[in-house]
Amino acid sequence: MTTINDIKQILIPDVHSERGKLAVIEKNIIPFEIKRVYYLYDVPHDSYRGGHAHKEQKSLVIALSGSFDILVDDSAFKKTITLNKPNQGLFIPTGVWREILNFSSGAVCLVLASNEFNEDEYIREYDDFLLFKGA
Repeated sequence: MTTINDIKQILIPDVHSERGKLAVIEKNIIPFEIKRVYYLYDVPHDSYRGGHAHKEQKSLVIALSGSFDILVDDSAFKKTITLNKPNQGLFIPTGVWREILNFSSGAVCLVLASNEFNEDEYIREYDDFLLFKGA
């Protein structure tokens, strides 16, 4: 079973020039093949997204603009990680509960996912997550 220790920040290489920066995500940067890309925006500051875990999906979460916090929970330990740089992503493996909160004004949260959408592989109730983890 995965734990918080399997979560890691990934630095996304970027190219600097007088015209700005260009960040590049290629297949050797993240530990899975990308099957789906989605993003969250215009999320009110007092709202949260996520509130689930995945049985199969791995994710890389990036703050393209602004900032937000990600609460990660492996059923034994919890921690909150702030994302606020577009060249840093947070890799979240399967079996980790996540909640995304404290969105700043103008925040854009990009998610690269290892699976196409499949409702059956989501764990949406925290008690079900604890059972899944054997806690």
